[in-house]
Amino acid sequence: MTIPTITIDGPASSGKGAVGKRIAEKLGWHFLDSGAVYRTLALVIIKNHIQLDNISALVAAAKTLNAEFIDQLGSPQKIILEKEDITTLVRSEECGVMASKIATIAEVRTALTPFLQSFGRSPGLVADGRDMGTVVFPNAKLKIFLTASVDARAKRRFLQLQDSGINANLDSISQGLMERDLRDKDRVVSPLKPDPAAVIIDTTRLSIDEVLQLILAHVGAFS
Repeated sequence: MTIPTITIDGPASSGKGAVGKRIAEKLGWHFLDSGAVYRTLALVIIKNHIQLDNISALVAAAKTLNAEFIDQLGSPQKIILEKEDITTLVRSEECGVMASKIATIAEVRTALTPFLQSFGRSPGLVADGRDMGTVVFPNAKLKIFLTASVDARAKRRFLQLQDSGINANLDSISQGLMERDLRDKDRVVSPLKPDPAAVIIDTTRLSIDEVLQLILAHVGAFS
C-alpha cells in the first residue's frame, strides 16, 4: 500500500520541524523529524567515541539504531534511546555539529535510509529534513522546500535552545548555521536542494501560522 506522504525540506532552523509537526497533527498523520534521527545517531557516535574515519563502525551504529520517537500532541517528540530520555540531549550544538558531519558520509546515509522509511505508516506521513523529497520519499504526494535568511534562522535556533534550558551564543549559532549550510549544499551525496516538483516558501518574514496556512492550501489542492 502506498502511504500518503508530504515532505518538507530545507536548511537548519527554516521552520520545517515546527510546521511539519503541526501539519501532521492537523491531518492526524505520523511525523518524521529526520534531523532528530541523525542527531540521535550522532549522540550514539559521541557516547561510543566512534571516529569519523571508522566507516564500518559508523554504518554498524546506523544499522542497529534502536531509538523510539514518540509523538506528543502540542509538544516535541520524545526520544528514547536504551531506556533513556534523550529529547533534550540531542538538541545540543555538539550533537548538531556531529549530525551535520555524519550526514556527508554516503555509507551512513544509505544505512540509515531504511530506518527513516520505516516511519511511513498509515494513515500518512509528514517528513521533514534535507533530502526527504529528493531521496528518501521521492514519490511523496506533496513536496515543500522552506528557506529563510541566516539571521532569522539563528534567532529561531537561539530561542529554541533557550526554551530548552541550553545556554547559547547568537553569533556562534549564526556562524554554525553558515558552516552547516555549506556542508549540506556541497556534499556529494544527497546535497541540500529543492526537488524540481517542490513548492518553495521563504519563511524569513512569515509566522508559523502563516506558513502552515500556505502549506495546507497546497494539501487541499492535492486532496
